Amino acid sequence: MLSQEQNDLITRVGPGTSAGGLLRRYWQPVALVDELSGTNRPIKPVKLLGENLVLFRDEKGRYGLVERGCPHRGTDLAYGRLEGGGLRCAFHGWLFDITGKCLETPAEPDGSNLCANIKQKAYPVVERSGILFAYMGPGEPPEFPHFDCFVAPDSHTFAFKGQIECNWLQSLEVGIDPAHTSFLHRFFHDEDPKEGYGKLFRDTSIDSDMPMTKIMREFPRPTIEVEQTDYGFRVITLRQISDRSAHVRVTNLMFPNAFIIPMSREMTITQWHVPSDDNKHYWYAIFTSFGAPVNKDEMRRQRLALYELPDYVPRKNKSNDYGFDPHEQEHETYTGMGADINVHDQWACESMGAIQDRTKEHLGQSDKAITAYRRLLRQAIEDTKNGGKPLMVLDPASAPKLTGPAAIDGIGPADDWQGYWQKTDLSKRKAASWANGN
Repeated sequence: MLSQEQNDLITRVGPGTSAGGLLRRYWQPVALVDELSGTNRPIKPVKLLGENLVLFRDEKGRYGLVERGCPHRGTDLAYGRLEGGGLRCAFHGWLFDITGKCLETPAEPDGSNLCANIKQKAYPVVERSGILFAYMGPGEPPEFPHFDCFVAPDSHTFAFKGQIECNWLQSLEVGIDPAHTSFLHRFFHDEDPKEGYGKLFRDTSIDSDMPMTKIMREFPRPTIEVEQTDYGFRVITLRQISDRSAHVRVTNLMFPNAFIIPMSREMTITQWHVPSDDNKHYWYAIFTSFGAPVNKDEMRRQRLALYELPDYVPRKNKSNDYGFDPHEQEHETYTGMGADINVHDQWACESMGAIQDRTKEHLGQSDKAITAYRRLLRQAIEDTKNGGKPLMVLDPASAPKLTGPAAIDGIGPADDWQGYWQKTDLSKRKAASWANGN
């Protein structure tokens, strides 16, 4: 368990906070590209790390992220107009470009230099694999690692997001906890893998005909290994199937606030948990295929049936008890909350409270990834305070060296599980033409 001071240190993210200062040193997801494309009005109010901002796409297709309140008299730029090469306030017509530079103050007299002295807070924005990322920290932004989700072609990736009403750290810690799947995501009946496209745990494990759901259900006492890496750490979860074979699942913590997991034989998920403020956050995910191109229409259809636009609020949530059905809990799923595991995770995270009180928790051996992450997080906060460069703040020379990482779910020899997952990952990459260089 943690002290209240320690808990506040790693959960609070607003301006001037320790964890907030750390998270600002990295590119953070701010929206999906879809939210500002097509027939959508390309202006969107967002809240990120406790700051009220406006994201927009200008007439040249460039993205900007600026403080929401106009520096003139504080009116809301989310209601502004896209014209004149930037975002124009609807109150007096002050105009700002994507860098926050004031281009016009039209009500001022000719010859006024007021505009030249105005600078709206602004942050750079880049697009990667269907997600718009913003950098809110000091100095030059870091480079992106050459991970699969960033180097795969657009045809082999799909991005989505969802809102969760609690502190970001609760969801991240669920994502790196491999033991919970045997209970929270337990299904009493296994689906046909052919019907499970785009759904986590619906495939069979590699090198077997055993459904992932059956493995999680029948082998609830895993051995968990945590291995430190240059990007955070690797979590290897072993479930003994027989004297000779073991279920080997390899997942990853991508510091500071993302994880990478296998979804099926051919697809992985890279997922960030990004704070809106201390009490609410979004998960953003990039699904990456090593086989056929992603069926984006099907992936989008599946998820839009579960989320309400424009804010990507889950249709099942605390207001309707997450769809809880006692009959289903008795006969179909362990939670009784339907087959979407995001709902299960959402319930687990939100039921801890807006910010989990970690002064009352009691961690065990199965929580070793949680304790490893908290040590890593506290060390990075300390490094940042002391002027050092924390883990994964990458320069152009180091970013290309971080490739992969392996995310595997298969059944291999119990006496060579390390060799097994490495060979399996290599085989998967050889089968994907875009990944051969990795």
